[in-house]
Amino acid sequence: MKFTILTLFPEIVEAFFSSSIMKKAVEKGLIEYNLVNIRDFALDKHRTCDDAPYGGGAGMVLKTEPLALALDSVKASDIRTVFPTPSGVSYTQKIADELSQEKEIVLICGRYEGIDQRIIDLYVDDEVCIGDYVISSGEIASLVVIDSIYRLCDGVITQESLEEESFQGKLLEYPHYTRPEVFRDIKVPDILLSGHHAKIEKWRHGKRLEKTIKNRPDLLDEVEFDRRMK
Repeated sequence: MKFTILTLFPEIVEAFFSSSIMKKAVEKGLIEYNLVNIRDFALDKHRTCDDAPYGGGAGMVLKTEPLALALDSVKASDIRTVFPTPSGVSYTQKIADELSQEKEIVLICGRYEGIDQRIIDLYVDDEVCIGDYVISSGEIASLVVIDSIYRLCDGVITQESLEEESFQGKLLEYPHYTRPEVFRDIKVPDILLSGHHAKIEKWRHGKRLEKTIKNRPDLLDEVEFDRRMK
């Protein structure tokens, strides 16, 4: 998969692709990326990329011309283009799964008050919101989307790890324990030391349900209960 990221601050994004699991995925050829600096397409010597909004109001808006030229340079009209924004649809694991099937994705990193609506109308396929809060960096929002997608690509991490994560099967992930067996007088649950895999699976499923009820009861509307809970 290839990620093409349009940004005013490519150095923020570059660090992500040069670290940890993503770095290994890039080195293996599983992931490609292209960073496009929107300022390179500005029309004046000061490389201006923002202007005041029509109708008044606080803040500035990304200008149409530089952003449109940047999008044209990567043929965004022919590629699925994603714009993370607080006014988008709620970003979910289902959307991440869908986007992971694409060969290439273009992401627009917003700044200031956002981008001109005409850019959205002409280029953007998906407006997504990573959470009910506002951040100043479209780069960070885009990296959240990228991180949720690339790990789903074949060969990046094991299929077993993916199957046991939160939101798979509409439940949150079960709690994890590792050495030491006793830490500050808290002992690892005996069931995890039993070696009885069927009982461990049942315990973990119960814990997934328990955690979902506590932290995300809204997810339970979509849960299909099975006999493992009996």
